[in-house]
Amino acid sequence: MAKAQQPSAKAAAKKRIVKVDTYGDVHISASFNNIIISITNKNGQVISWSSAGKMGFKGSKKNTPYAAQMAAADAAKTAFDAGVKKVDVYVKGPGAGRESSIRSLSQNGIEIAMIKDCTPLPHNGCRPPKKRRV
Repeated sequence: MAKAQQPSAKAAAKKRIVKVDTYGDVHISASFNNIIISITNKNGQVISWSSAGKMGFKGSKKNTPYAAQMAAADAAKTAFDAGVKKVDVYVKGPGAGRESSIRSLSQNGIEIAMIKDCTPLPHNGCRPPKKRRV
């Protein structure tokens, strides 16, 4: 006797419906190792996302302006097809591809209304490690 077909876990999970407006947010997280770009609506629900690792870059090539440009173009293309036309950009982190990812967003037809740097800065937080003795 054949077993009864059970739906897989992915098929059983209900797909989330995201409301896509023409105006949204772009969150760019640029670390020393990777860059992650998320395009969201004003409620914070993700419409599209991309990263340098998702685009196929490995190792130190992930932290290059070219990798950031490719990742931003990929996320922008998906969001533009969904209906996003105008965005506010929030940039976080010290990575290399901050400017090139913003430039790539505007080249792919998304109008940029505002750019804000949200990089967290310590107010003299943690104690630094002790001096290295050689």
